[in-house]
Amino acid sequence: MFSLVLASLLASLLASLLATPVLAQPRITPAGQLPQDARLLPLKDLNGYFPMYTADTEKDWGKRRSYLRRKILVSMGLWPMPEKTPLNAVVHSRKEMDGYSIEKVYLETMPGYYLTGSLYRPLHLAKQTGKIPGIISPHGHYQKGRFYDAPKTKLEQQLKDGAEKFSEGGRNPIQARSVHLARLGCTVFTYDMVGYADNNQISHGLAHGFAKQRPHMNGADRWGFFSPQAENHLQNIMGLQTWNSIRALDFISTLDEVDTDRLAVTGSSGGGTQTFMVSAIDPRIKVSMPAVMVSTAMQGGCTCENACLLRVGAGNVDFAAMFAPKPLGLTAADDWTVEIETKGFPDLKALYTLLGQEDNIHLEAHLQFPHNYNYVCRKAMYSFMNQHLELGYSDVPPERDYQYQGSEQLTVWNDTHPAPEGGEEFESKLLQSWNDDAQTKLDALLTKQPKSLRAFKEVVGAAIDIVVGQGLPKATRLDWNQTYKQAQNNFLEIGGTLTNLDSKSANPVLFLYPENWNQKVVIWITEDGKDGLYKDDSTLVTGVKSLIDKQYCVVGVDLLYQGEFLADGKQPEQTRRVDSNTREAAAYTFGFNHTMFAQRTHDILTTISFIFHHESLPEEISLVAMDSTGPLAIAARAQARTVVTKLAVDSNGFRFANVNHIHSPNFLPGGAKYFDLPGMLAVATPNQTWLTGENEVPQVLDKAYKVARAKDQLITDHDGSVAKMLEFLQAEPK
Repeated sequence: MFSLVLASLLASLLASLLATPVLAQPRITPAGQLPQDARLLPLKDLNGYFPMYTADTEKDWGKRRSYLRRKILVSMGLWPMPEKTPLNAVVHSRKEMDGYSIEKVYLETMPGYYLTGSLYRPLHLAKQTGKIPGIISPHGHYQKGRFYDAPKTKLEQQLKDGAEKFSEGGRNPIQARSVHLARLGCTVFTYDMVGYADNNQISHGLAHGFAKQRPHMNGADRWGFFSPQAENHLQNIMGLQTWNSIRALDFISTLDEVDTDRLAVTGSSGGGTQTFMVSAIDPRIKVSMPAVMVSTAMQGGCTCENACLLRVGAGNVDFAAMFAPKPLGLTAADDWTVEIETKGFPDLKALYTLLGQEDNIHLEAHLQFPHNYNYVCRKAMYSFMNQHLELGYSDVPPERDYQYQGSEQLTVWNDTHPAPEGGEEFESKLLQSWNDDAQTKLDALLTKQPKSLRAFKEVVGAAIDIVVGQGLPKATRLDWNQTYKQAQNNFLEIGGTLTNLDSKSANPVLFLYPENWNQKVVIWITEDGKDGLYKDDSTLVTGVKSLIDKQYCVVGVDLLYQGEFLADGKQPEQTRRVDSNTREAAAYTFGFNHTMFAQRTHDILTTISFIFHHESLPEEISLVAMDSTGPLAIAARAQARTVVTKLAVDSNGFRFANVNHIHSPNFLPGGAKYFDLPGMLAVATPNQTWLTGENEVPQVLDKAYKVARAKDQLITDHDGSVAKMLEFLQAEPK
């Protein structure tokens, strides 16, 4: 600690003790025990509890909403947003039906990649006066999607239970809602999920059934979905499907009859996930109705509904809430939404009330039915759309029967419109194109103009904030419990547990406090935690001793799975995975839990914040990491920015792009996308940095310091000299 009381105590202790070496490295946690750290408990999975964040003020909610929007976009690989290349939309084979028409559609949502679907329109558009609403309609995991045909016995039971009304029209609830919305006067685009119906460039088995890593699809220049490389660059099926939803909106907005001020979206189950996700991020949508998906319970079990980073500290109710205060309709059934009336919906209702639009949210709970978007729930949806899309009905006409259409009638591909290429070669080309587009946009951020550095930080820095997952904790959310104190030669050892009350982390921390402290602190991060401050003979390592002799306070900390976190002294070679799912998709673990790399970075940030906010008001905080922990210190500095006056670090040439296992201790989803480790250094420009471990100055880092006109603030040393590092730390700030 740094208080005057301790200074007085130190003087008296030093006067009474001989100059004897340390006999053993200090231990903070009682012998035989591990720190009381919540991160040692079982991991959270998609079946956990995900209550909504509740806001006290409109301003508070605005900040939360902005953060969640960025979180969604970053985690889905949509930050920055991909280029909206020409859709090259093809609409063909119009068929007139009873009160509506059906047309076949395919759109090029990314170069060479096509979204497929059916377009439903009111039959007599020429007689319409004025424009009409446009609705996009994503579907869930019905077998074959648009081509679904309910098994006869299942449909018979639904008819008996009142879940469906027509033996013909009840065969496919996706078609049923599309037909009736068109009959009510809307244009509806029902589009395929990746791997369903006509959308086969990425197979159903891969997109929705991925179970095992494919080493041949994890090369440095050629990779596929779910690979470590794809995760390093935040490329996932959920992101692709969300992008398809955005492009579906682009398409329907181009249709002459559509009123772009009256756009809506509705879907159930996995289609409900797509509904609330696109509603959360695309402001064009005016009405949203995700069915049987929004809950505080199960968050979506398919690989297509999960992404690394996405639900760490958030859940589906939060994402649905982002649509507020616009009209949001929900349905619930006897599934994971069964408790929404008491868990989740009251918080949503309170938010809408806070925003002054309590009448814009509606829940239709029919708990007598299993998971569904049946006739009863569709009826509620039509009423909701009528009200908020201003369809003009005083009494909404009920559904009536229609002619079911099978795959032969609905498929968009034929001899005139042949299906595009697919398979693994196409998959790798798609991901490379996606990555190239992102890198082109990121490369353009830094120009020769000083103001471009701000733009760079607003994009790259904001993304790294999501990737790392924690900034500097507030002082009020930290707790210090001192349990150890021992006087040594010319310094005092003070140890205790530093707890982050939000994450419930609990780190053993050791302060080496010199006799005449110069108000400067050096946080010394090592592979061995705080034990790394000492040699094997329990004397201080050379660099630490030199700093103590110069009156610096030196701080050591056991990061997660270091030092006192280890019962057997061995650090894990692989990180944990959730017990509930054996499929080798990273999102099942890291969509709900921070990686070890991120958690260790959080520990450094917690330590920095505690020192920065301490009552003794240190004048300078420096951060040192001269071994394999260098990347952790760099990530922490990227978040702490100017709070860390100086960073002295050995990068060891580390790159996230070289991490080839999703359970490596160094795995960090998105770590490679934003200029990799050099990008983390660059966002802290123009702060003072001493860097070793690089053959040459990374291009983005060199450019950032040049743009900031602060090249003298970046010192590179190829030798990794501790003496030069200490000289850097002890020099007066420039």
